[in-house]
Amino acid sequence: MGAGQSRSSNQLVVPQANAALDQLKYEVAQELGIAIPQDGYYGNMATRDTGAIGGHITRRLVQIAEQTLAGGNR
Repeated sequence: MGAGQSRSSNQLVVPQANAALDQLKYEVAQELGIAIPQDGYYGNMATRDTGAIGGHITRRLVQIAEQTLAGGNR
């Protein structure tokens, strides 16, 4: 598998969102001081780190959804 490819069987509801979600992943990892592997293979990362990235992404997506639903695009 090349960089940026995933082994996940999850499919996006909006495939065009893939680039934005990847960008969000890198932003969150940088904020947390966690290096994302250049080859895209996460198997050597600590579970704690991948979980922290995923948790922060989820919080951020919920925040974006709440703001959208409230009509505020901050």
